[in-house]
Amino acid sequence: MTRPRVVIAGAGFGGLTCARALKRAAVDVLIVDRNNYHLFTPLLYQVASALLDPGEIARPVRSLIRPLANADFKQAEVTGADLDGRRLLTDRGEIPYDYLVLATGSQSDYFGNASLARHAYGLKDLEEGLALRNRILSQFESSRWATDAEQRRVLLTFAVVGAGPTGVELAGSLVELIHLVLRKDYRDLDLGEVRVLLLEAAAAPLGTFVPTLREAARKSLEKKGVELMLGAKVESVDESSIKLVGGTQIAAGTVVWTAGVRASDLGQGLGIELGRQSRVKVEPTLQVPGHPAAFVIGDLAGASVEGATLPMLIPVAMQEGKQVAATIAELVRNGGAKVFRYKDPGIMATIGRNSAVAELGAVRLSGFAGWLMWLGVHLVNVISFRSRLIVLVNWAWDYLFYDRPVRLILRARDGGGDRTSQTGPMRG
Repeated sequence: MTRPRVVIAGAGFGGLTCARALKRAAVDVLIVDRNNYHLFTPLLYQVASALLDPGEIARPVRSLIRPLANADFKQAEVTGADLDGRRLLTDRGEIPYDYLVLATGSQSDYFGNASLARHAYGLKDLEEGLALRNRILSQFESSRWATDAEQRRVLLTFAVVGAGPTGVELAGSLVELIHLVLRKDYRDLDLGEVRVLLLEAAAAPLGTFVPTLREAARKSLEKKGVELMLGAKVESVDESSIKLVGGTQIAAGTVVWTAGVRASDLGQGLGIELGRQSRVKVEPTLQVPGHPAAFVIGDLAGASVEGATLPMLIPVAMQEGKQVAATIAELVRNGGAKVFRYKDPGIMATIGRNSAVAELGAVRLSGFAGWLMWLGVHLVNVISFRSRLIVLVNWAWDYLFYDRPVRLILRARDGGGDRTSQTGPMRG
């Protein structure tokens, strides 16, 4: 007798958690993702700021599911889903399913602003993290050729837009990279020509935290040398500047956008109702309305609890993944689906060395205590034991010796093409 087939679109936290939770279920699981790896996104900013290598925060999906006897993986771009015909649509063909779990995550949202999409760097996937690292290091190299001080200031001004956890963590890590590491690499570097800006449209950073932690984060950012600009709403961006609503122009050679996120485009092709941030409106059981064999989890799902849509956070995705796995296992046994209940484990963000904020229920930590908590939680949740060891060594090396080992400017090149020149620049 053929066992039911569960197809999971997306190998992120939600999809992988769901697959693992189905380990003992009487089903066969197939994970489909455009990448052959699972990415530990909370540390992506450390790839961008030259502290970690991609292999330290990403692991091959096939390696991660090796202990799952009933799971397999296929690499493909998911293009849609035929919910009536029970088929997942990909660029490699159609995949029939008995149960479908859509967990394709989220992407940067530029709110239709073409200048932002064209000129700003995102930080949502590994390619963007590497591109940003290349940009930061290349700007310093280019600045050594600039004979005009004003030109150097533009090259060495880095503006991060959005003071949520990602923006705060990137800005703090970037200013430490510059002040603690790069100033030693570039002996004639004038730190007075370098600026790290953090722009936020709201009146405070880390808007989802309690006011005391927001203020602690603000003070820590400013102490480290980040120029925090509050009430600053971006109107447009070009190659060398940012224009704010109201007309203020800021010279900046690199702009990073962390101020907006929306669900992946998959939801728009399903023919069902979408909510805010293009998230799929699901039943309380996380099932697609009218299609009980299809589930949506993670950032793609617009699940609500007591009328409030759940945030795009990893704990939400993982808890949803476990719930859906339990529901599918129950449905296979002719049972029913249960309503999803979210248990909030808290939120945290690090500003850099010796400084972080953590809100864990009634417990509020900041400064060194918050940083220790942040270190412990993230180290425990890094993808594999091997990665934990390497990450711990790199963190310790950076902490003790003020050095970051991954200051490489890498350019990818596809196979083929002209290989006659071994000394010229590689273009990708």
